[in-house]
Amino acid sequence: MKSLKENFQEANIFIIGSGIIGKFNALELSELGFQVTIIDPTQLQNSSNAALGLLMGNMYQKRRGRSWDLRKQSIELWPQWITFLQKFNNELNIEKPLIQLTTNEEKFKKLEKFVYENNDPTLQILERDSILIKNINKAFQTKNIQGMISFKDGRINALSLLQTLDKYLKHKKVNYLKGEIIKIRKSNNQWICTTRNNENIKSDIVILCNSLKAVDLMDQIPHNIKLKPVLGQAIEVGINDSKVDLLVLPKQFNINGKNIIPISKNKLIIGSTDEYSTKPEENIFEKITNFLDKKPTWLIEGQVTKKWFGVRSRPDGEPSPIMKNLGDGLIICTGFYKNGILLAPTCSKWVANEIKNYFS
Repeated sequence: MKSLKENFQEANIFIIGSGIIGKFNALELSELGFQVTIIDPTQLQNSSNAALGLLMGNMYQKRRGRSWDLRKQSIELWPQWITFLQKFNNELNIEKPLIQLTTNEEKFKKLEKFVYENNDPTLQILERDSILIKNINKAFQTKNIQGMISFKDGRINALSLLQTLDKYLKHKKVNYLKGEIIKIRKSNNQWICTTRNNENIKSDIVILCNSLKAVDLMDQIPHNIKLKPVLGQAIEVGINDSKVDLLVLPKQFNINGKNIIPISKNKLIIGSTDEYSTKPEENIFEKITNFLDKKPTWLIEGQVTKKWFGVRSRPDGEPSPIMKNLGDGLIICTGFYKNGILLAPTCSKWVANEIKNYFS
């Protein structure tokens, strides 16, 4: 009888989708000794390449249920994975803290209540008289910004993370194919994945991590999964005001739902995920910068120096994300909405356990 380790080494796992979820699954499964192949026709155009990498876990205000359990586990797993991945990129890290701000007094009261009720020393309220808030209010030429700070949450550079994962997967000799899968079916205890070029690829396990297209591949398989597209987009804004130094601002923060990352004295990134669409609107600058009642002069006069977007998926009729074992060696991990990077370690751990049980 073969050992469990031998079963792992002989098993062929096929991952469809090369975003953060697909690559993280490949990472964890490769570490367990599985033979892994990733397939994606447009690796550099998936939604992960448009992610800003904010890890908003500990400041999540619903401290119960599945969503909190997934976040909590990822908060604990991320430091371990960062340490592991630093062997392939010693500059990879989580920039802390993360700050959530609002100009709405009612929303601030909810943040205040959340912090006081949880009695968590890594969470603190930021009121208008704090030096940090005074600096932010001064920079944005307003007086009514306030919020909370989480010393446990932060940001990981998404592009650097993806490049580090690529380096690891190349080191582990993980196969990468650029074809597009248009159909999957089960035959003689194996999955047959058919490419657009009519090539059939056999595997023991298939993991669907290809966002909206995952549902299309399951036409012949009983399921009740519905996804809708969500547009994540970001702009890099250059300013021409010698009196403003964006580096006095926190390294990453959120104001009224817009994520802001200063990258130099006169440049910052602003991003959001809030459109049920697949293409950005023409007035992207107006839409993304519209997070205050009155914009500061330097932002009104700012110029878009770069812009990018990615189409993500959100479950329709059930909570995000979708992590399901559909049986017979078919697993789906998609619908992560805003939290693909945050929840990647939790997803890969869950998938690994499902696959280990499948072969045990």
